[in-house]
Amino acid sequence: MAEFVMISALLMVLLLGIIQLALMIHVRNTLIDAASTGARFGVLDDRTPDDGVARTRALIASSIADRYAQDVQYAYVHAPEGRLLRITITTQVPVLGILPGTGQLQIRGSAYDFH
Repeated sequence: MAEFVMISALLMVLLLGIIQLALMIHVRNTLIDAASTGARFGVLDDRTPDDGVARTRALIASSIADRYAQDVQYAYVHAPEGRLLRITITTQVPVLGILPGTGQLQIRGSAYDFH
């Protein structure tokens, strides 16, 4: 009976680890997509970088949670082909989806601005 309890506990820890990893990958991929989409939106002719930041925040809020959209910033970066609008999201790594994490996650999305 003691072996069954130990094996069950080990399997539970393994399952929680897999869930945590899957959640982290999902959040990271969602943030990458939101930052890239916001950057592309911000370089359109009739839009501003602030529109791109607002779009990024809206995508994050509708996809995962508002708490991941607290620190969204933009900056222009010079590149050989022109300049880039870079949107950066800084947030905490999620812990089991309900607790704020202790580590920091920084995601960047860029788009060329040829104006």
